[in-house]
Amino acid sequence: MATLYISPESSPLVHAAAAALLYAHIGAGSLGIASGAAAFVFRKGTALHRLIGKVFVASMLIMSGIGACVAPFLPTPERASLIAGVLTFYLVLSSWLAVKRKPDEVGSFEHGLLLTSLGITGTGAYFFWLAMQSPRGMLDGQPGAAFALFTIIGSLAAVGDLRLIIQRGVTGATRLARHLWRMTIALFIAANSLFLGQPQVFPKAVQKSGLLFVPALVILALLLFWLGHTAWGAHRRQRARRMQTA
Repeated sequence: MATLYISPESSPLVHAAAAALLYAHIGAGSLGIASGAAAFVFRKGTALHRLIGKVFVASMLIMSGIGACVAPFLPTPERASLIAGVLTFYLVLSSWLAVKRKPDEVGSFEHGLLLTSLGITGTGAYFFWLAMQSPRGMLDGQPGAAFALFTIIGSLAAVGDLRLIIQRGVTGATRLARHLWRMTIALFIAANSLFLGQPQVFPKAVQKSGLLFVPALVILALLLFWLGHTAWGAHRRQRARRMQTA
C-alpha cells in the first residue's frame, strides 16, 4: 500500500497531520462503501435513504478529495489514483446536485462540471497514451485499460453535462438516471480501490478465491437493474398518460 512519505526529521505535527490524512482517507472510504451498499437496500425516497445518501456523499467527497490531493506527493506519484480521486469527487458531487437543484437552475456551476468532465476525459486519454508507450502497457504500475475506463466514464459524463446545459436541466427519469449512474459508478471505483487495489489487506485465501471481484460485479448488476427499473417505470407512466388522453 502506497503511503505519503514523511521525513523522519519532520516535526511531530507534520507526522500527526500525515497520519490524520491517512486515517481520514481510510475511514471515509470504508464509510462510503458501507453507506453506498446500504443505500441500495433501503427504500428509495424514504427519510432513512436520504440520510444514508448524505453520509455517502460526505464520506466519498472526503475520501476522494484526500486521495486526489495526496496522490501526486507519494514516493512514486500515482496518476491513476489522482484521476480516480478527481473523477469520484466529480461523480458524487454532480450526482448529488442532480436531485438537489431545480431543473431550471443551470448556470456557471454546471458549466464548471462540463469542463471538469472534459478535463477528466482528456487526461485519461493522455495517460492511456503514455501507458501504451511502455513495453508493458502500464503507467505507474497500472494497466492502460484503467485509464481507458476513466476516459470512457468521463466521456459519458461530459455528454450528460452538455445535454443538461443545452436542455436547461433534466427532469423525470432522465434526472433520476443521472443521479443513479453517477453515484453507483463512484461506489464502483471506491470498491475496486479497496478490493482490487489493496488485495494485501485481505487473507491469502480470500485473495486466491476470486471473491475480491464479487463486489464490483454486484455493483454493476445493481446499476443495470435500477437503470432498467427506472426506464421501465418511465415507460409505464408515459403509456398510462397516453391511455388517459386517448
